Amino acid sequence: MSGSSSWFGVQLLAVICLTSLVTPVVSSPPHIIFVVADDLGWNDVGWHNPAMITPNLNRFARNGVILNSSYVQYYCSPSRNAFMTGYFPYHTGLQHGVIMGGEPRYVPSNFTMLPQLLKKVGYKTHVVGKWHLGMCNWKYTPTYRGFDTYFGYYNGAEDYYTHITGHGFDMRLNTSVAKDPNKTHFDYLFTQHAVDVIQGHDDPSTPLFLYLPFHLCHAPLQVPAKYENMYKQIQTKDRRIYCGMVSMMDEALGNITQALEQAGLMDNTLLIFTTDNGGPVIHGANNWPLRGAKTTMMHAVDWFPTILYLAGSQPDSKIDGVNQWDMLSTGGDSKREEFVYNIDTILNSTAIRYKDYKLMTGSPGIFNDWYPLPKDDVAMPPSPEYFDDGQLADVVSKKKRNPRLYNIRLDPEERNDLSETEPDMMTFMMNRLQQWMKSGVPPQNSPSDPKGDPKNWGGVWTPGWC
Repeated sequence: MSGSSSWFGVQLLAVICLTSLVTPVVSSPPHIIFVVADDLGWNDVGWHNPAMITPNLNRFARNGVILNSSYVQYYCSPSRNAFMTGYFPYHTGLQHGVIMGGEPRYVPSNFTMLPQLLKKVGYKTHVVGKWHLGMCNWKYTPTYRGFDTYFGYYNGAEDYYTHITGHGFDMRLNTSVAKDPNKTHFDYLFTQHAVDVIQGHDDPSTPLFLYLPFHLCHAPLQVPAKYENMYKQIQTKDRRIYCGMVSMMDEALGNITQALEQAGLMDNTLLIFTTDNGGPVIHGANNWPLRGAKTTMMHAVDWFPTILYLAGSQPDSKIDGVNQWDMLSTGGDSKREEFVYNIDTILNSTAIRYKDYKLMTGSPGIFNDWYPLPKDDVAMPPSPEYFDDGQLADVVSKKKRNPRLYNIRLDPEERNDLSETEPDMMTFMMNRLQQWMKSGVPPQNSPSDPKGDPKNWGGVWTPGWC
């Protein structure tokens, strides 16, 4: 797929490594390792920026398929929603911001998740890492939504060492609280548990689905000194630590794939690596030369139907995803001609794509400029409009902005607004937007519920209050 960018977000940074590029056989479906980096920027991997030390990712990029024009959402929860359900978030109610601690928001239980379908065709299913798709009721948590096992945290971020977010402890092994008296960096715990899952997969003929949503490289910026020291030449402290977090994640991926090789699983494995949204420029990430950052809106790639096709299962025909296996395996054209980046009626922000054209109305998001690498030791100050992790300021929705139109193929950095010079295309795109909007559902927007406060649950973030 050809390169392009997105004002409504830096597009999906994705690699798909297919160790067996053959037509899938239902009797022998591939093992699937689905890796999601948290807050990774376009310019934060070695094949875009040689200063980044990502040898394992680079190896898979060289031997796999790099997707330069596929899209994720502007925040964590909406993208993960699309990964797990195959639906645009404006069809599930998770199109606005993210699920904050104590908010009774979730993927509704009438949506079937990917692991539930994979289990029907014989997969063992595991998730290690960040959930962020709802936890106010047990039925919204991983082991109730198709995963055989779970190790990770429910909320959007946690201290890497104390495993506390807000004022509550947040780390689980299946449904039990996972203790860590040594306060080990979460990435070490994450990697070891993923390796244990792989080593415990006794029968290579049984397909494995391992979903690995990393906490890295999300704030807080915390990494052992040896990784930060890999970037001593970087003057800006936040950028230096952030880059160290990227390299720590890369090392973890190397250890996990080595375990797959030792277990004899790699000969028939589909390895997917993606970010969940653009990199947050105020936390050291970088998306240059593309426009935008975390908090600007995007679309989720069609992993859901593609994975199900390879696994020998079929999704509901009503899902928004489109099977892209032919394009991925042969280098042909994508079967998708149009999609919805997002439709957020709270922010009055929308964006859609039709072939080469992209239409945006309302607010493009908070960070919607171009941000080169920092040159000094001063971290980028927060924008007056910026509230991290979903707390979007009212000023974003109140600013009046005319609709904008871009040709993404010819203008991947989205610098030339065509809304006045191509009026016919503008009219066509506005009509398409109206058609898409008819199928939307109201966004979930419930405030934090005091019943979910960890102080009511022994100081631990715990389901069971909605």
